[in-house]
Amino acid sequence: MTATAPTRTRPPSGPHPRAADVSASISVFLIALPLSLGIALATGAPLQAGLVAAAVGGLVAGRFGGAPLQVSGPAAGLTVVTAELILQYGWRTTCAITVLAGLSQLGLSCLKVARSALMVSPAIVHGMLAGIGVTIAVAQLHIVLGGTPQSSVIDNIRGLPAQLAQLQLTAISVSFLTIATLLSWPRIPGAVGTVARRVPAALAAVALATVFAAGTGLRLPRVDLPSWRSHALPGLPEGPVLGILAAVLTVMLVASVESLLSAVAVDKLAAARKGSPRPPRADLDRELRGQGTANIVSGALGGLPVTGVAVRSAANVAAGAVSRNSTMLHGLWVVLAAALLVPLLDLIPLAALAALVMAVGIQMVSINHIRSVTRHREILVYAVTLVAVVLLGVLEGVALGVAVATGVALHRLARTRITVQEQDGVHHVRVRGQLTFLAVPRLSRALSQVPQGTAAVVELDGSFIDHAAYETLHDWQEGHTAHGGTVEITGRAGRPGVEIAEPATAHGCCGPWTPWRNHTCSRPSPPETDAQAPAQTGSGQLASGLSAFQRDTAPLVRAELARLAKEGQRPSQLFLTCADSRLVTSMITSSGPGDLFTVRNVGNLVPLPGEEGADESVAAAIEYAVDVLRVGSITVCGHSGCGAMQALLNSPRGGARTPLKRWLRHGVPSLERMTGRLPGDGDPPRLAERESADPVEQLCLANVVQQLDHLLAHEGVARRVADGSLELHGMYFHVGEAQAYLLVNGTGVFHRVSPEEALPGIGVTFEESRA
Repeated sequence: MTATAPTRTRPPSGPHPRAADVSASISVFLIALPLSLGIALATGAPLQAGLVAAAVGGLVAGRFGGAPLQVSGPAAGLTVVTAELILQYGWRTTCAITVLAGLSQLGLSCLKVARSALMVSPAIVHGMLAGIGVTIAVAQLHIVLGGTPQSSVIDNIRGLPAQLAQLQLTAISVSFLTIATLLSWPRIPGAVGTVARRVPAALAAVALATVFAAGTGLRLPRVDLPSWRSHALPGLPEGPVLGILAAVLTVMLVASVESLLSAVAVDKLAAARKGSPRPPRADLDRELRGQGTANIVSGALGGLPVTGVAVRSAANVAAGAVSRNSTMLHGLWVVLAAALLVPLLDLIPLAALAALVMAVGIQMVSINHIRSVTRHREILVYAVTLVAVVLLGVLEGVALGVAVATGVALHRLARTRITVQEQDGVHHVRVRGQLTFLAVPRLSRALSQVPQGTAAVVELDGSFIDHAAYETLHDWQEGHTAHGGTVEITGRAGRPGVEIAEPATAHGCCGPWTPWRNHTCSRPSPPETDAQAPAQTGSGQLASGLSAFQRDTAPLVRAELARLAKEGQRPSQLFLTCADSRLVTSMITSSGPGDLFTVRNVGNLVPLPGEEGADESVAAAIEYAVDVLRVGSITVCGHSGCGAMQALLNSPRGGARTPLKRWLRHGVPSLERMTGRLPGDGDPPRLAERESADPVEQLCLANVVQQLDHLLAHEGVARRVADGSLELHGMYFHVGEAQAYLLVNGTGVFHRVSPEEALPGIGVTFEESRA
């Protein structure tokens, strides 16, 4: 039996890091070149400005930024803003505004406020980008049809009928070929498609359209790059001071938020990538400093505003980049192209670039984003931001989106339902929702309906109670009990059977997980009154928990469960753990419905296949997960204080062969591994930070490693581990510490999982695998 593969570190695979960076830089350059020209065209700026921004984004932001794999340059997210600035102030003043925006970004980086950008609701960001995408697509549609776009979305929409009446077939044919190539290029089947996809779809589309236009002799507007000697540089800002300041604020806001969110997304992509070294996590303040420096340089050289670009960054990660060298090299290739390839670039039809940018604008209205904000009940914020950006502008749209998001949050906070009902002489005051100062008047009116001297139960079904609500409830409780009445506070924010305590300890026996856990507090009765106050029965707890689920949780998850019911389950991993009631797998892995295929048994044991009396249910679950569901990983999770391991240590040899003893014999190899009696064993498994607390903990660690070896004895698991499509992970959860430890491959050592960083050598974290 092979017993070492789960803990063996795989040798690094793939090309040398320098070669990987060179290859990735070429891929990104081939994407950036046509997009930079297309974005410059869409803004109305000189076409060289797009190349300047691409080169500066690669060389300057790549060198000084804090996200090594992020690619910066001209982005579609700033197209509308830049176009408005050029129309209102002219190109030279727009360059000066770009420089001032860069200086503003440097100032923000010195204040260490970069992470504050992450508090902006994703619904606002997605709505802003979608609004910009709509604006871009409508404007570029005129060029695709052979016309000229107007200055606003409304004017462009109004002008469409007239434009459709005067179609330019040459422009339409080139645009159609460009869009058709963009859509079909990734879908070319077979070996031809594999080779073709090495060329980015954007480059292939523009190249084919250019060859078609040149080969057929079509007469239509083309790229016209004037001499670099006549390239326009910035001048002193001309215009109203308040208008210039608003423009600087808009460019700084959009560029900063887009760059920082893109940097976070690149971190996730890089962490989820297999087989390549992981770069350091993004330093967001340094990234903001790098973006500011790049905007200063780009504006000073007559380039477009620079920001982190998610599409190019994702391509950089996917192409295997391992350091910032790939980003910087891509900037160098842009410089060489701008100097040497001008005759070729001048052949590109403007209609092809317009079609390319129009497709990018349409893609900015992401269906996945719409589904996400709908699932989180923020579609109103998304829709208002989108419409406002289209009709009013980016800064105004974002401000309106923030206002609506704040209003929605306050509405949710204030939406508290309070009812009073009498049952068998007991007055029940039920509070549904968060109890804040906004609900104090209604709470006071409800409490005043409870007659003096009666028994009252206040059920708090929210997870939060602020100081004003606490004072109101506490004062009423004291007054009611002083007049001979009784008060019992129950539910998530109260402690049953006792006076309400300070707000910080209002959870009492209930924990912060109760909003999603089917939890019912039982009445703690003194010993002498046990006969008078029997505990709630198991069936009563079940019914109460089910009722709470139907009331509070089911409305939130019904849409997701309906989707899973329709599409079927596609879990990312098989999670094999103990049946211990203290292990809540969804809680400790931050997972939800459809994420984990879970197998639980006493002692998280994996019987060897074919062993006499082996439980086939575990083997059947493993086979189903590996061969049918095609999970990407299997995790064996042990835990502290495991009763099965205690029984294995303390059980005397021989005696009655009970079902439990027969089952625990599958753990005997773990006991032998702990004591070093298995052939070929080195040091026993251990925790990296400390020694094992006792023999039970030592056995729990050894058991995880041993069960990983047992997994390899299953044919399907061994086959997929060998071809690299399946990973095995070991995990130990200390219940008392609420701390997870992950087994680092090749060491037999379990390392503590920190709140922010993934550990080397363990594949991917749970959150990354979900992403």
